Amino acid sequence: MNIEHIPLSKLKISACNMRHREPPPDVSDILPSIRKLGILLPLIARPEDGKFGVVAGRRRFFALKTLKQEVGDVDDPPCAVMEDGGDAAAVEASLLENLARRSAEPMTEHLAFVRLIKEGETVEDIAATFAMTTAQVKQRLALGNLLPKVRELYTAGDIDDQTARQLTLARASQQRKWLRLFADPQQGAPRGTYIRQWLLGGQDISTTVALFALKDYTGQIVEDLFGKESYFADTDLFWTLQNGAIAAKRDALLKAGWIAVEIMEVGQHFSQWEHVKMPKKKGGKVFITVSHKGDVEIHDGWLTQKEARKLAKAEEREARKQEKLSGSGVSAGLPTITQAMQNYLDLHRHAAVRLALIADPAVTFRLAVAHMIAASGNWSIKADGQSSRTDAIRASIANSPAQVAFEKECGEAYAPLELPRNDDFALANEDRAVAVFARLLTLSNEEVLRIAACRMAETLAAGSGAVEVAGTHLNVDARTHWQPDETFFDLIRDRATVNAVLADVAGHNVARANIAEKTKTQKQIVQDCLTGANGRAKVDWTPGWMTFPSRSIGADLAEPTCSLKGADDAPTEMTASDNGVEDMRVVA
Repeated sequence: MNIEHIPLSKLKISACNMRHREPPPDVSDILPSIRKLGILLPLIARPEDGKFGVVAGRRRFFALKTLKQEVGDVDDPPCAVMEDGGDAAAVEASLLENLARRSAEPMTEHLAFVRLIKEGETVEDIAATFAMTTAQVKQRLALGNLLPKVRELYTAGDIDDQTARQLTLARASQQRKWLRLFADPQQGAPRGTYIRQWLLGGQDISTTVALFALKDYTGQIVEDLFGKESYFADTDLFWTLQNGAIAAKRDALLKAGWIAVEIMEVGQHFSQWEHVKMPKKKGGKVFITVSHKGDVEIHDGWLTQKEARKLAKAEEREARKQEKLSGSGVSAGLPTITQAMQNYLDLHRHAAVRLALIADPAVTFRLAVAHMIAASGNWSIKADGQSSRTDAIRASIANSPAQVAFEKECGEAYAPLELPRNDDFALANEDRAVAVFARLLTLSNEEVLRIAACRMAETLAAGSGAVEVAGTHLNVDARTHWQPDETFFDLIRDRATVNAVLADVAGHNVARANIAEKTKTQKQIVQDCLTGANGRAKVDWTPGWMTFPSRSIGADLAEPTCSLKGADDAPTEMTASDNGVEDMRVVA
């Protein structure tokens, strides 16, 4: 910053000053010293619209204006002129100076923090700048959930900090009800920690919150003495119908063109400060919140702060390549596959196809020739590394029945080559290749084809289109050597995906009835169906991700992820004699 003496006529209060909306302050305590000594501590200002906006030093500014009215003229005050660092830097400077002088009211801090969030600061950034914890910053930001009348009570000191914090958890309708109680001296409103009990207590679910037609509810309805309010007596039946209606609402929103609809867990609050308003055409999503008392709120056209920043970067680059993995760029309201889950599926599908290739050397031989001609996949003559993203996936594939059987079969196939123990073909050289070739010339077609099948299967790239086409042609049934294990379920984390899996296993009615349940609960229902536990009928289920051709979970039609032109015209049966390979045994 540079220190400049700027005429008072060229100074104004900046919109970035945290107290710019407040009335002129009381300056009687500092006016005598300024009248006697002048401005000793420079104001902080920045260029704004041909003038200089006072970011910090508002009381000194008003004291000078008062003094000018008294004496007619004042010396130009010293000002520390900020460089152009954006509104965020100005707001920070204002807030820091005020915090150093006198405590800012929580609502004042809230407005300043919201301004910083809009300027791109994160909660962590704000906490670090103002020596606060992230929890304190979030508490200030959460004050934005209060109705204006509640904010007035808080600013005036009519309610304490704890009461205000608890009211941030309340919906607008609940806050209005609380205000009515507050205004009624005979009833009185709950305060402090009692507000949480008031918000969450009881099961008095009003009929006004139902998304479904009341005629569909076959249980008892209890009315008050005046018949003005009525409640559901059978809350279990209410939640079954309400969850079905929520699911139908989600489907309608998706059909209307929303890219994603996220149903939040019961009781989970939607905080606007954590999100950015975004229209449907730019990828905005819909968030549905459900309270413990059953009422539903729809927040349409929002993205999380992180998603909004990602979108902004994409627009700056103008073009962005589509993510290869099916879980990337897919809305949270549709079933998605994470990168870890894709890795898990690729390896298990890979293992199943490799084992099937061994059983049909003729197909494998043609696949090997295709690799030689097109140099596709891993055809630098190296086995697929079966790279695993986590230790759990690594352990899962290592213990896979298909993997164990494959390794045993290859060990037997390579035995006639009399290779060194644990030879992985990685140390190839010309002399060694000649030796292996000479040994191959002494083997029968059947032995060579068996070795070729194993070698081709070893070099088949996990996750490649060749796995899909070969698996489909060979009618690979993954269930023969694979069942959903603990790792499989651990890798399913998205709520929409878990619910889609539940629908695939237990049916749409069960999935709709449990749509607002925790993901852990929905996963347990799936596992109960697969094992026949807890009174569930046992289901023989293979996820579409593991079928050949693969299909999406819950898809009405199975669509292969990879197709091969002319594949339908390929011969369905091949023998060694069909290959045109003569007996290559060399007789000494």
